Amino acid sequence: MAKRRISRSSKMRLTFFGTLSIIAIFYFLFSLLFNVYTIYDLTNDKQNLQNSLLKLQEEAEELKTDIEKFNDPEYLADYAREHYYYTKKDEYVIKMDEIEETDELIDTLNLNINKKYIILGLSLFMVIFFIYILKKGRKRKKKGRK
Repeated sequence: MAKRRISRSSKMRLTFFGTLSIIAIFYFLFSLLFNVYTIYDLTNDKQNLQNSLLKLQEEAEELKTDIEKFNDPEYLADYAREHYYYTKKDEYVIKMDEIEETDELIDTLNLNINKKYIILGLSLFMVIFFIYILKKGRKRKKKGRK
């Protein structure tokens, strides 16, 4: 079979249009991926904004009910007694620390610490297991050589 000879101008044309087409393909792929990522990011933003809108609407409803409650003088007095230490005649206020908030904080910190210990323990186990497998493989190689 005779080899077909390609002229220098054909090679230059192929090189030029080949690189141009490769650049165009990469550009289109990049812009496609960029647009897909942008759509994904905007979809997540839309979902987050819808969730925050629902929370704000719920909060607005709660505030409307609070306004209605504050129109009642008895509720207003109870609220002032509870939050601002308002007292009637011959009443005394005894302030006690809120232990629940600190307990919740301690539980959260303990949970985070426990997660760190679990991850550390699993990592150490994997390292030890990997070393064990390597040593076992070396022993087999040494037995095979004898």
